[in-house]
Amino acid sequence: MRDKNRPSLEDVAVVAGVSTASISRCINNPLKVAEPTRVRIQEAIETLGYMPHFGGRALARNRTNTIGAIIPTMDNAMFASGLQAFQETLSEAGVTLLVGSSNYDPAQEFEQVRSLLSQGADGLLLIGQARPKKTHDFLAQHSVPHVLAWCFPKSTGHHAVGFDNQKSGRAIAEHVISYGHRKLGVIAGLRDGNDRAQDRILGIQDAIDAHPGVQLLGLQECKYSFEEAGSALDDLLSGPVHPTAVICGSDVLAVGAMLRARDLGLQIPEDISITGFDDINLARVTTPGLTTVRVPQHDMGRKAAHVLLGLLDADAPQSQSYELMTTIIDRGTLARV
Repeated sequence: MRDKNRPSLEDVAVVAGVSTASISRCINNPLKVAEPTRVRIQEAIETLGYMPHFGGRALARNRTNTIGAIIPTMDNAMFASGLQAFQETLSEAGVTLLVGSSNYDPAQEFEQVRSLLSQGADGLLLIGQARPKKTHDFLAQHSVPHVLAWCFPKSTGHHAVGFDNQKSGRAIAEHVISYGHRKLGVIAGLRDGNDRAQDRILGIQDAIDAHPGVQLLGLQECKYSFEEAGSALDDLLSGPVHPTAVICGSDVLAVGAMLRARDLGLQIPEDISITGFDDINLARVTTPGLTTVRVPQHDMGRKAAHVLLGLLDADAPQSQSYELMTTIIDRGTLARV
């Protein structure tokens, strides 16, 4: 179990050269501890990787029936359906979900990991596979049960429930190319700290490389907002040759591009085709409906919960990883040329 690997309050006291009472006071009321002592205690905590335990009763049974999930953003709906299914499945097992957000910042994600575990989370749901060695080492040091979602790592060693973003990126690009498009533009999420955005771009490039007559006229990276996607479309249309189709790395980006295209007097899909990725509810209510990649969010959330619950159950069979398939949903924003 995880807690046997945790450094104790007494361990921190020895390294810092202070009493356990001083450490407790530093954690609970840091302003009441002299700065030199506080710095020494914090250094000892960091060195040992100490985390306060959440409640005596929870410590006694080594379970809090609480699981944490850290998602990159709460600012749009791309994770909503999967997280809802994850929470519902945990609730059926009597487990409470705590949610944190990293804002696509690895340092914030690490602090959220520490915070959720300090609050007693028995395990974690993490989005994607790219994170610093510091975070991986911390999870390993404390034997934290965790499962990765919204990705399916090509390397072994991780429990994962998700899909191959590179394969899905290639699939939507191949679909666009099959409609006769030879001049493409791409609007993607920022790749820094986002392996899903990176892999989708790689997949699109794979498809382009497989068709010598197809050109990538421009790749724009931006935050997941309508406004930034609109600005990205402006940049794609600023050159002498315009793309006939724009492949977007999310539905939010696609809708932002659609709104800007209309502002410019362009008809969709007659003047420009646009595709998305995720198939959130927004994709169904645009006019025309958005052609996109459907991510199996509900199935992914449900299976991820089962895998994580299995990791927490010492008597359960070894938990598995699941690669799920995405599908292309044709609506009205992709025209043949």
